[in-house]
Amino acid sequence: MKFRVFSILSLIAGSLALASCIDEQATDEVIFNEDLAEIDGYLDTASIVSVRELYDAGFGITIVWQELGGTGLKSEPGDTLSVNYTGRLLSNQVFDTSLEQVAKDNNIFSSARDYEPLEFILGTQGLITGFQVGLLNMEKGDKATVFMPSRHAYGRQGTQDGRIPANTPIMFELELVELLPGPQE
Repeated sequence: MKFRVFSILSLIAGSLALASCIDEQATDEVIFNEDLAEIDGYLDTASIVSVRELYDAGFGITIVWQELGGTGLKSEPGDTLSVNYTGRLLSNQVFDTSLEQVAKDNNIFSSARDYEPLEFILGTQGLITGFQVGLLNMEKGDKATVFMPSRHAYGRQGTQDGRIPANTPIMFELELVELLPGPQE
């Protein structure tokens, strides 16, 4: 009898765990689709200069170029990039930037911070997926706005400082200032 009670309890616990995984996946898909609809709504009403557009259906990321660098130097994993950026919610509220004047204009300036292009090796640091996917599609000198669903931004947790709530699609205005090719395989 003790074994049967344990087996039944194990079966119930396993079923609940499986059901919560299925619900979690369903919820993730619902959030993803809501994010895409929100991004589409923004793009339908915003007036963004566009010289080129790309939609990556796998990631749900839309890239809208404002300027093409024309350098032919396309970024690849392992390259060292220098990037000016401004991160915004779809309400156009700025939550972060590498540009001092943009920070001042949007009341997020901090004198304790250096405002200069972000330098990093593409594909190796803890930058959000959407940021990196956008840059993987850019060339040196390009300026583009990358729209990303929350799963490729700050996800279910949002940011610790509360600037980006959980499950919030965002955009980054990016300028690929410098590209130093990484080691080639």
